[in-house]
Amino acid sequence: MAEEFKRIKRELVAKGHIIDYYHDTMQIPNGNVAVWDFIKHNGAAAMVAVRDDGKLLMVRQYRNALERETLEIPAGGLNGPDEPTDLAAARELEEETGYRCEHPEFLMSIRTTVAFCDEKIDIYVARNLIPSRQHLDEDEFINVEAYSVEELVEMIYEGKLQDSKTVGAILAYARKYGK
Repeated sequence: MAEEFKRIKRELVAKGHIIDYYHDTMQIPNGNVAVWDFIKHNGAAAMVAVRDDGKLLMVRQYRNALERETLEIPAGGLNGPDEPTDLAAARELEEETGYRCEHPEFLMSIRTTVAFCDEKIDIYVARNLIPSRQHLDEDEFINVEAYSVEELVEMIYEGKLQDSKTVGAILAYARKYGK
């Protein structure tokens, strides 16, 4: 089926700090030409941070797109498309929570919005957390909170947690580790 779609042209509309926005002119299977939006993203990495007591570290922060605070797993964009995602996840864990981990374990990959964006987030699990210090970017204001897996799963089904990487990561972690 993919052979029936052909990109005729990709035009950069706007270059942003974390995304680039394009118009793709496409030849589609019925012979028509369509213009589709495409957002290029360098990718991201995230961490399910597990304390010794089994509770997961979560970050509460304001999200401009939603105009409210959200509760999420620690995550952030790659410094470049070739940055190893396990290193990026470990970096974000320390920056956002003030904890380090030496051996993150791969959990899963997700694609956040496949209709118009190529963003991929690799998600890892961190255990044996080592206290360090939180060092946020100038525009970050984050509170670190800890919850049991059961509390977080309940928040998902109550509609209180809606961030896709967080929902996917918590449900995958709960399934894999039987929590």
